[in-house]
This record gives sequence, C-alpha cells and structure tokens, in this order.
Amino acid sequence: MAIRNPTIKFTQIFIDNIWHNSISGKKFAVINPTNGEKIAEVQEGDKADVDKAVTAAKNAFKIGSTWRTLDASAKGVLLNNLATLVDRDANYLASLESLDNGKTFSDALFDVQITASTFRYYAGWCDKIHGKTIPADGNVFSFTRNEPVGVCGQIIPWNYPILMAAWKIGPALACGCTMILKPAEQTPLTALYLASLVKEAGFPPGVVNVVPGFGTTAGAAISSHPEIDKVAFTGSVEVGKIIEETAARSNIKRVTLELGGKSPIVIFPDADLDLAVEIATNGCFANHGQCCCAATRTFVHEDIYEKFVEKATHVAMQRKVGDPFDPTTVQGPQIDQEQMDRIMSLIESGKKEGAKLKCGGKQIGTKGFFVEPTVFADVKDNMRIAKEEIFGPVMQIMKFKSLEEVLERANNSNYGLAAGVVTNNINTALMFAQGIKSGSVWVNIYDYVTPQTPFGGFKQSGHGRENGEDSLMEYLEVKTVTVKIPQKNA
Repeated sequence: MAIRNPTIKFTQIFIDNIWHNSISGKKFAVINPTNGEKIAEVQEGDKADVDKAVTAAKNAFKIGSTWRTLDASAKGVLLNNLATLVDRDANYLASLESLDNGKTFSDALFDVQITASTFRYYAGWCDKIHGKTIPADGNVFSFTRNEPVGVCGQIIPWNYPILMAAWKIGPALACGCTMILKPAEQTPLTALYLASLVKEAGFPPGVVNVVPGFGTTAGAAISSHPEIDKVAFTGSVEVGKIIEETAARSNIKRVTLELGGKSPIVIFPDADLDLAVEIATNGCFANHGQCCCAATRTFVHEDIYEKFVEKATHVAMQRKVGDPFDPTTVQGPQIDQEQMDRIMSLIESGKKEGAKLKCGGKQIGTKGFFVEPTVFADVKDNMRIAKEEIFGPVMQIMKFKSLEEVLERANNSNYGLAAGVVTNNINTALMFAQGIKSGSVWVNIYDYVTPQTPFGGFKQSGHGRENGEDSLMEYLEVKTVTVKIPQKNA
C-alpha cells in the first residue's frame, strides 16, 4: 500500500557503514516533481567525500580483509539477505521513489520488486564464478583465476533510481568488488535507504559506500580518481564521453557505459493492429517517456499507417496524467523544470519543421512538471524529433514501404540501444533482428528486460553489458597462473 508522505529517514553520506555529514558542510535540496516543493535536504558529497569513500572501499578490498576472505557462497547469502530486506520494505521504498522521482506508485513498486529479483539473481552467481585449467604446451600446469577488478565507481541516473542501483550493486558484489555509488542529485533518497539495508543485511564496512552529490563534483571525482579501478555510468551520451575521457586520462580505468537511445519500433501490416498500438504506445510512454530505450521512432507500414495513427492518438489521449499516488494515474510528472523545458522545446521544433501534431503538445498546469502525452504524424527522418533523444512522452510516427527500406532508416542513427518489431511473420522478425544494429531486439513485445538478459548498446549508446552472465565480466580480471612441473601427463 502506498505511503503518500513517507518519512525521510536518511539524508547523510554513507561510508564504512556509518552515516557522515559532508566534509564541506554543504547540502542540496531534493525536489518533489509533482509540485516543485522541497522534500528534504541531503548532504552534498564532493571530491573530499569521494576520497574518504575510496579509502574505505580500498580497506575493505585489502588482501586478508573480512570481505576478501569471505566464502563466495557467504557473499551470496548476504545478497539474498539484501533482497529479503528490499521485499520487506517494498511499500516504503516504492513510496519514496514515487515521491522523489514522480513515477506512479505501481511502476515504482514494480521497480522495487525487480530490484529484489536482481539481487537474488546475482546471489546465485557468487559461488559459480571461476577460472579454467588450460592444457598449455610444455611441462607446466596452467590455470586462470577470475578475480574482482577492485574498487568500482557506480554513477546512476534519475529515471530508474533504485533499479539502476541494483544493476550496478548486484554484479559488483557477486564478483567480490567494493564500490562507491553516486545516485543522481535529483533522486538520491532510495539509494540512501538501500545503504541502510546493506548494513542491516550484514555486509562488512566499506564494501558499499553511497555519496550523493552533483555530477560535476562527486561524479567527476569518481571518474578521475586514480585509485578507482572501474567506473560504470548510466546517463547521457555527452556525459558518457566526458567520463570515458577522464577515466583514460587518470588511470585508464575500466569503463562501462549505458547511454542514450532513439529506438525504433517497426509495425508490419500483418500485425494485429490493436496489439501493435498497445505495444508501441507502452514502449514510448512508459515511465513518462523517461526511458533510455523508449520506442520513440515508430515506423508503420504504409498499408496500415492512417489506421495506426488514429488508434495511437486515441490511446494517448486516454492516458491519465497526474498524481503518481492516485491508482488511476498512468503518467506522473517529468523529473524537473530543465527536462520539461527540453521536452517542450523539441515539441515546438516538431511543429515548426512540419510534423503533424495529433494530440498533446502542452504543459499541464503551472504546478509541477507535467506534459501531455503527445503524438506526431507525418514525421520525416531529418526532423529534430526523429533524431534527438527527447526523454519525454512524445511519439513520432513515420511511414515505410519495405523491410529493406526501414532497416536502412532505423539504422541511420548514432544510437543503437534497442529496437522492436511487431509482425506475425517469423521470417520478417528474424531478418529484422539480424539486420538492426542495437543491443536488444524485442519481437511482439517491448522493453522486456529481466535480471537474466544482458542489456546494453551499440554505437553511441555505450559499451559493456548489464544484467545476465555477460555483466559479470565487466567486474572481473582474468589472471593466468602457470606452474613448472617435472612432467605433464594427460
């Protein structure tokens, strides 16, 4: 059950399993996007606090430490403990997420449930990460060890705060790393509460540290820190490029980037039209359009184009926008004024460049950051709304004639995070899946991501993978050990 005004329990920096004030004494306000009012003030970490957290993480990672000597299976028990605590406090965490982020309570509760599932998934991996024996030439015995990469900096976004924390924490801990987590300054509250659960679950001091702050200070300190071995970032392409450059200039640390997208969804004429509209509109408008893999480029075959536009417009107009704690609401506010202004600017560009506005296109009210679900038809590939990531509830519908044509157009993008296709023809689906340049392809479904399935992008949508077995290698180093022996026998 939703808690409309959840008590804010933690607003400090979490280092070494202890709550600290910022060294600078600074705080920053966390704003409720529903009304623009302050929720709480949070301690503002910067370079000095990151340095302190790195020291704690390094100590926790030392040879002979409690964490390094803990059995792998015991690490799995701790991750399972954390999952159980997340389940226990699911209603509170979801309420906190709705308050802080503006997403509907039902969506927030789903995110919290998947967070617990993610921790359980990685708990199962803890004692299954191992090396190999190698039949090397000569009288030697060779084997590999998969060792934790070390101290990790984890920088997470504001659109799925607690879930993105789990995507970073789960594999890092399963591999035996330690970390400094920096939540987005817009949405730090669930990450801080999660830190309290890390301690309650029994993790040793210094294994998980949480430093709230701004990207230009705390985030920059993480990406440039010479004693951080790996950084994982989810966010914009622009910031991702800065992080990669900074990581290279500092100590060539390992980098995983999950960046933006301008994902296509392609509707073929043999598809069930009502189902196609449902899949496409949900793929575009989910999480208020604030989703890196949102299906914002909707390509519809010319034979069904007009009917699709009519039905999609009707569905968009029926979406209720408002209070995220109201169970009938399907779309809450955008995250902040800056994001809303960007959305409105791109909507205006669509109008000016000749796209046909079918519905929406306006801000709702003067309190909070609400935008009407918006549908554009007759969109051309060279329009800004067809090229730039809007990160808002704006659907662009384009017309196509053939598979070959739509593949070429869909691939004509700097992004390559995800794609979808709706068709009843398996040959069409498989030809599309092999031809599209994206990290995920969904057939007759969209944005179906689970802890077991790897997620990440091609091109400027980033590199590396999160979730699934593939994510583990992002947090491991392979060490080869070769021992001279008197005689080798098969």
